[in-house]
Amino acid sequence: MGTRDPRVDAYITKAAPFARPILVHVRELVHDACPDAVEQIKWGMPHFDYKGIFCGMAAFKAHAVFGFWKHELLLGTDDGKWKEAMGSFGCLKSVRDLPSKAVLKQLVKRAMKLNDDGVKSPKTKSGTREPIPTPADLKAALAKNAKARKTYASFPPSAQRDYNEWLVEAKQKATREKRLATAIAWLAEGKRRHWKYESC
Repeated sequence: MGTRDPRVDAYITKAAPFARPILVHVRELVHDACPDAVEQIKWGMPHFDYKGIFCGMAAFKAHAVFGFWKHELLLGTDDGKWKEAMGSFGCLKSVRDLPSKAVLKQLVKRAMKLNDDGVKSPKTKSGTREPIPTPADLKAALAKNAKARKTYASFPPSAQRDYNEWLVEAKQKATREKRLATAIAWLAEGKRRHWKYESC
């Protein structure tokens, strides 16, 4: 029998009002389709386990996400939605942005079967992501901070890309400036972009 985690209740309660119905909808649908699903909080976000992790959801300031751990095996990568956000269905603003209940239940059951059969997630080929050059403002800031510069230079390309991507994705100047200041502070402390989740 599956279990519900009170931390997921707390997570939903703290989410933005627009996101709560999405999270509740997904949660109930997963438990309905997979009565043995076990809730957990991983990387600060709700996930569902069934013979291993198989799907998860999250809420942010302006969108929510829901995705399958083995997305590529279930949905492929043709529609591009998975590139919009970390989930399988892009940035969700309402329940209407999700596929129908019937489609989602079918996907949950297919995801369960993959875990039943012990199918592993496909390995990501190294070097498949196009490199993002170090932004000029980051270069200038690194030139003024030896500790941050040393950390950044010691990182593998993927870790450098995480910072570069974070900066270039900022839509407003103020947001970018704030991210740049945060990036330099974290780099000076020897931290990767996603350091908060590395100890989970």
